[in-house]
Amino acid sequence: MAPTPLSAQVPVTVLTGYLGAGKTTLLNRILSEQHGKKYAVIVNEFGELGVDNDLVVNADEEVFEMNNGCICCTVRGDLIRIIEGLMKRKDKFDGILVETTGLADPGPVAQTFFTDDDVKARTKLDAIVTVVDAKHFLGQLEQGSEAEEQVAFADVILLNKTDLVSPDELAKVEGKIAAINPYARIHKTEKSQIDLAVILDKGAFDLKRILEFEPDFLTHGHDHDHEEEVKSQSITSDRPVDPERFQKWMGALLQLRGGDIFRSKGILAIDGAPRRYVYQGVHMMMDSDWGSPWKEGEKRSSKLVFIGRNLDGDNLKRGFEDCLKQ
Repeated sequence: MAPTPLSAQVPVTVLTGYLGAGKTTLLNRILSEQHGKKYAVIVNEFGELGVDNDLVVNADEEVFEMNNGCICCTVRGDLIRIIEGLMKRKDKFDGILVETTGLADPGPVAQTFFTDDDVKARTKLDAIVTVVDAKHFLGQLEQGSEAEEQVAFADVILLNKTDLVSPDELAKVEGKIAAINPYARIHKTEKSQIDLAVILDKGAFDLKRILEFEPDFLTHGHDHDHEEEVKSQSITSDRPVDPERFQKWMGALLQLRGGDIFRSKGILAIDGAPRRYVYQGVHMMMDSDWGSPWKEGEKRSSKLVFIGRNLDGDNLKRGFEDCLKQ
């Protein structure tokens, strides 16, 4: 079978966020705006009886339910079956929206786009968009790990309900979000009102466009060792990377510690290669591809970022240094 052209891949946006943050409000906004596009909607419920389906506006779009919740890999099987069914239909979609349950770790959903060859050929994960409740986020962090993990996975964050908090409270919430995930774009919203062009079809998760979306990716100086469980760790080097050593190390690392590593991504300078090597990972799943060319005279440096729980920064740095050319 001939490979599907990239332009024919349907973009998938994963909407996540804690219970009551405003995900369904955002989904309804996407479905009711006059943008001329057709979306398929997949709602991931927690438990056997779905109610989110009834809360979604009565638009032309059909809503497909997954009722297993995101508590184990069965969600991937459900998602693969639904997406494969969608792709066989004659009326093609401009995009697919997946709304996860408010108690979800978005990881298993995101991993689907790494694991199944058919899904990978026909769709592309465009972005994980996390809606954060500015009023209740700090309290949610104390109730469990879900709210923190949803921020850790995000490419784009809607800091919602900003009208319900004071400027000082808002600054505190924003600071906490940046401490967990300094690499996501944050947009402040009320009632999930956002220019949809900011969150849809942006290529935020696209390996080819990571630099375009995050032009300051290589200049981030963050190296967070704060006390919170979820933190980010960044590693940089001006020495070229040995690709075989890197793939071997990263594969072993994710098999061993992938449960704790929510997101990992990097832009690497491979010894003698004219293009950047772009790496992206979700839990144990990883993908990589060649990115944009290095410009003449441009300094070639590598940057690797991990976001997760119980990260051993020294061990990660040593492992990456072993992948560098001597």
